[in-house]
Amino acid sequence: MSTIVFVHAHPDDEASGTAGSMARAADEGHRVVLVVATDGDHGSAPEDLADGRTVAEHRREEVAASAKVLGVARIAWLGYADSGMTGWEQNSAPRAFMNADVDEAARSLAAVLDSEDADVVTGYDWHGGYGHPDHVMVHRVVRRAVELAARRPRLLEVTMNRDAMRAMFRMAQAAGMETADWDPDGPGDDGNPIGTPEAEINLRVDVLPQLERKRAALQAHASQTTDVGMMLSLPQEAFTAMFGDEYYIEPGREPGMRSGWIFDDES
Repeated sequence: MSTIVFVHAHPDDEASGTAGSMARAADEGHRVVLVVATDGDHGSAPEDLADGRTVAEHRREEVAASAKVLGVARIAWLGYADSGMTGWEQNSAPRAFMNADVDEAARSLAAVLDSEDADVVTGYDWHGGYGHPDHVMVHRVVRRAVELAARRPRLLEVTMNRDAMRAMFRMAQAAGMETADWDPDGPGDDGNPIGTPEAEINLRVDVLPQLERKRAALQAHASQTTDVGMMLSLPQEAFTAMFGDEYYIEPGREPGMRSGWIFDDES
């Protein structure tokens, strides 16, 4: 059995990004560790938030509920504050993750990798999927932490399949569904298209058997009515199409996407 560490930027990113892989790994007996970079303090406050309670405290409880659903053995927090999209006011905060010293954050993450003797760690692709500054920072910090770890773990980087998203977008348009101005080929926050072309992805993981666990993990983050609420409101067919696969890049591996599993012998 192996230890796999999933690193995410914000509370709820684990649910939308890698929940299927996390649940499958835990079910197979692997040790699953979740590292969250920020405390989620700029997320939506629930209407019933008690006096004296902070959004960050509430969101920690939501992460714990999500982790329980997924079989996570340990949650570690890097302790940074949320950054927003480019130009948002909170980005000037001293502890905003986008302003972190990469080596400092990487040393904190490497300490987790070392304490767990991690075999595998996941980060994000080079632009964090859609250009969010915190996601881009996860990419940088995870890569540096791998270099600093006493035993270098195998690195996988979570991404989205731009070609699959484009096909879904066109199908939704053809069906007359409301797509607003969303377009996977349009510019994300950093000016780049969303995700990664399929030709540059290494691994597709089918998580249909874990899809209801993934939905339950999202439901654990019920306070986030804008993003998570939108995901949960999707019709079942659309939810399955959007969340039934999880994609990874493995730096240094030859191009070409295969369908399989993180712990397949040929990985």
